[in-house]
Amino acid sequence: MASRRFPAEWEPQEGILLCFPHNGNDWPGKYSTIQWAFVEFIKKIAAYEKVFLIVKDTDLQDKVKNLLQMASVSLENIHFIIQKTNRSWMRDSGPIIVKIDGKREALNFNFNGWAKYKNWQLDKHVPKTISEFLELPLTQVSYKGKHVVLEGGALEVNGKGTLITSEECLLHPSIQIRNIGLTKQDYEAIFKEYLGISHTIWLKDGIVGDDTHGHIDDLCRFVNEDTVVTVVERDVEDDNYAPLQENLKRLKKSKTEDGSTLKVVELPMPNKIIFDGLRLPASYANFLILNQTVLVPVFNDSNDRIALNILADCFPDRKVIGLSCIDLIWGFGTLHCLSQQIPV
Repeated sequence: MASRRFPAEWEPQEGILLCFPHNGNDWPGKYSTIQWAFVEFIKKIAAYEKVFLIVKDTDLQDKVKNLLQMASVSLENIHFIIQKTNRSWMRDSGPIIVKIDGKREALNFNFNGWAKYKNWQLDKHVPKTISEFLELPLTQVSYKGKHVVLEGGALEVNGKGTLITSEECLLHPSIQIRNIGLTKQDYEAIFKEYLGISHTIWLKDGIVGDDTHGHIDDLCRFVNEDTVVTVVERDVEDDNYAPLQENLKRLKKSKTEDGSTLKVVELPMPNKIIFDGLRLPASYANFLILNQTVLVPVFNDSNDRIALNILADCFPDRKVIGLSCIDLIWGFGTLHCLSQQIPV
């Protein structure tokens, strides 16, 4: 039986899947600002590769075209897809594209609103719509006769067989349980069958304020086959300090799939962001790797330039560009959460 492989994000991409925001409830009070922030996000991607852009209907498509043209965005690289959705978080509701003997296959990991929200019935159709648009076969992910619920934001891979995830997201006994009763061994069997993973590294907890309850893409990211960046908090009084130190300790003891020691680069956290009484899950780890560029969320913070310099050293062959996410983070996610790469 042919084995699947989940390509690393830095491997050649055909484009990036996005969904233009239409649910103002995800950014209460900031929706008009969010639309322009999203236009800038699209503009940065479209300068380097295709944007597969979901819009809920033709009216929104026309509006978005006008916004893009006002911002001097060429529509040549924009491919519109009509599909009603509940939200715009394509990392989690979109399909994960893997390869079998060099051919692409879309996986449907049965998004269910992070096992938290009730309105996700429109989002569940996104994998089928995208697979049909790209003319790819779609595989329903299941295990022991049951559908498996996983989100792309919970999975970080190096393309060679190592995956990093968190216990808080996948194994918590009482909060946002995606798959009742599944153990580490069960998940690792799923990762092996559907993603070609031979080695899994388990971190413990996510950052404070994370609506997904522990997604890895706010914590730790591969920057090449044997190197990760991981966020650390310097303020010992901060609620993130202890859990991020625990993750750092685990990473320093970790190996890759071939037994090599994992190289670990520390990335700062931005200073605490509070809006309307809530602590927001701002993280520099939520960057998006493109073919020639890395887009990094920044937050009008003194640590912005430190994070950008660290990531520039990690990606010497790519431009590293900071993109303001001080408004986007009010939706509890930024660049990586909103996007999903489509490998060539």
